[in-house]
This record gives sequence, structure tokens and C-alpha cells, in this order.
Amino acid sequence: MTLTALDGQRFRFDAGTLCLEFLLTGAIEPGERLREPADFVAWIGRSRLDVEGDVLAGQGDLVAAERLRGAIRHLAERAARREGYDTADLRALNEAAAAPPPVPVIGAALERGWSYPVTATQFLSAVARDAIELFSGPLVRRVRRCAGERCPLLFLDTSRPGNRRWCSMSRCGNRQKLRTRRA
Repeated sequence: MTLTALDGQRFRFDAGTLCLEFLLTGAIEPGERLREPADFVAWIGRSRLDVEGDVLAGQGDLVAAERLRGAIRHLAERAARREGYDTADLRALNEAAAAPPPVPVIGAALERGWSYPVTATQFLSAVARDAIELFSGPLVRRVRRCAGERCPLLFLDTSRPGNRRWCSMSRCGNRQKLRTRRA
């Protein structure tokens, strides 16, 4: 996903998983991106689920999204610090995951797609199920916070050696290299 920082710099960021990518909707700086249902529909279309058809979202979905996003953020921050979890956050994940996820379909060219319309509730279920998979599995040890100064981004380190430190080498990684060189 391409992000634009507060200073205007554009950079590529890979959160590594759908649930951590979902934090980009407002759980981290620069602020809330889901102000109305149309914002949610647009964001779902940009997510890694690759939903290209009709998406249905209402005002209540924004409240559900905010609750789920907050739980994922708390769990990810605690995982990055190697701390325990809050049961309220686990409950929020379980409640969102209880809804049916989007229904996958296969096309004539053997490409995967979705049965449309996809609802925001289905999307949130997919995000919650992804979070459950992450936080209950061995990859939870690879949840990281960017080592850059004042960078709030959280990601799943999917590198083979497991030593990713930066949200993006073209942003925080290069800034650290410059600081080291100047010092």
C-alpha cells in the first residue's frame, strides 16, 4: 500500500497481513480515515482482499470497524512489546469473527473473486479471523513496531531472517542511515 506521511512523503508500506493493514484506517496517525460509509467502501477496495465489486456499508459498520480496529491495535502493540492480552480485545475479535466472511468464487479463467455484494460486516469478519490467526499462532512473535523515531506503524515481519526493523527502507530506514552517517 502506498502511504503519504504528514510531511507529504509518499512511500510503500507492507503491513504483512490484513488485520495490521486495517490499522491504517485510523488506529494510527494521521487520524481517522473512515468518516462515512463511502470512505469504508473505498478502503475495502484498496485492501489486500482485492474486492473490486459492490460493497455495502452503513453507519453502524463504522462503529463496528472502530471497535475491531482498536482491539487489533491494542493486541498488536502488546505483541510487539511481548506483553499479555486484554480479554476485552479478545472478545471484540471473537464477536467480529462470528459473522460470515466474504464468499470466495472462482471464475472461468481460474481467478479468485468474491460473491458480490460484499458487506462491511463480512469484511470485518475476514479482518477479525486474520487477527485471530495472527495472535494465536507462531507469527505473533514477528509483530513489530517500526524502529523509526516517532513512527507509529505496526507490521508483521515476513522477512526470511525475521529482522525487519522499518516500516519502509525508503522512509524510516533511510532516515536512520542518515542519522548514523551524520553522527
